Amino acid sequence: MSALLTLENVGMQFAVRPDHESGQHTVFEGINLILNEGDRLGIVGRNGAGKSTLLRIMAKIYAPATGSVIWAPGVTVSLLSLGLGFKNELTGRDNAYLAGLLQGLTKNAAKQCLVSIEAFCELGDYFDEPVKTYSAGMRARLGFATALLNNASVLLVDEVLSVGDKEFREKAQLALEDQFSDRRSVVLVSHSEAHVAGICNGAICLDRGGITARGAPQEVLRSHSGQPSGASGLKINR
Repeated sequence: MSALLTLENVGMQFAVRPDHESGQHTVFEGINLILNEGDRLGIVGRNGAGKSTLLRIMAKIYAPATGSVIWAPGVTVSLLSLGLGFKNELTGRDNAYLAGLLQGLTKNAAKQCLVSIEAFCELGDYFDEPVKTYSAGMRARLGFATALLNNASVLLVDEVLSVGDKEFREKAQLALEDQFSDRRSVVLVSHSEAHVAGICNGAICLDRGGITARGAPQEVLRSHSGQPSGASGLKINR
C-alpha cells in the first residue's frame, strides 16, 4: 500500500475585513494526513470547520497558507462538488460532453457516454436546457454522472450524496461504490452519518481549527456527536 497524497502541517487562512484585528481568518492549521491506495476517508465536522476548503487543497484548487501537500508521481485528482466547473450558459448535455473531453476522452467516446449520463441523471427534458436553470439537486445529479467518467487516482466527493430523493441517493452510492478499487482512494465530505459509516473505512473530524479525532468511522461519528466512544483506540490530535 502506497501513499497517494500527503498533507504535512497544512494550514489555511483567508483575508477578512480590513477592520478585523488581524486581517486574516484561520480556517485550520496543523493538518497532517496520509491518504493511501484503497483508503475511503470520511470527513465530518460542523458547518464552517473547513471541510470543503480542505478538499480544494487536496484538489490543487487552493494552495495552503502553511505546510505542504505532496502528491505521488502520476496521481490524478477529481473533485465532485455541486456544479463545480459547469458553464451556466451551456446545456446539461453540452456540459457533460465538455466534461468528457476535459477528462481525456475522444470526441467520439465523449458523445457515446452522453446516453448513459442522460439516463443516470434522470433530468428529462432539462438535460437540453441551460444549467443556469437547474436546482442544486439537478446540478448534483449531472456533476455526479460526469464525475463517474474519470479514472482519477483520488476522487473527492463534497456533499453530493446528500441531495436528491432517496432513490437517487441510493443509486449514486452504489455507483460510487463501483468505483472503489485497491489502486485508488475516495475522500467523502458528508453530514450523513449513514453515508460515512456505510462507505468509508476511516474518518476524521475537523473542528476547532484542526483534526480533533481520527479512526474508525463509527468511533469518529460518536466523537463528533458528543457520545462516549469507549475504549476504542480512537486517536485524538492535541
